Amino acid sequence: MSQKPGKVDLMIVGADRIAANGDVANKIGTLEKAICAKYYKIPFYVAAPLSTFDLDCTDGTEIPIEERSPKEVFYQTGPTDDDDEKHTIRVASPGSNAANPAFDVTPAALVTGIITPKGIITPSVENIQKLFKES
Repeated sequence: MSQKPGKVDLMIVGADRIAANGDVANKIGTLEKAICAKYYKIPFYVAAPLSTFDLDCTDGTEIPIEERSPKEVFYQTGPTDDDDEKHTIRVASPGSNAANPAFDVTPAALVTGIITPKGIITPSVENIQKLFKES
């Protein structure tokens, strides 16, 4: 994201799951984008179909987050300067631990609005419930 004012009007991301309160689970890095948007006063929207909402999850703490293999963090694969053959090397100290979540959860407080097929809502329990009462 550019730090120059006026370069970004708004941000729109997708969602893998949205809790009943509007907390959003999406690919890792979404939370950081939302934090930057808040810092730079850029509206941050989530676009999602109604099937993405999980009303059984009260909030983002109840959304299960897939943990990927730490090997994806410990090792990198690519060619060396000597040849085009790919090699895998460890880039973390032996004995290191790593968390490698596939998703992060963005709190509803960082989301300006959720874009749905029924319109744009401000994330809240009440507004999300209304979406499904009108179905």
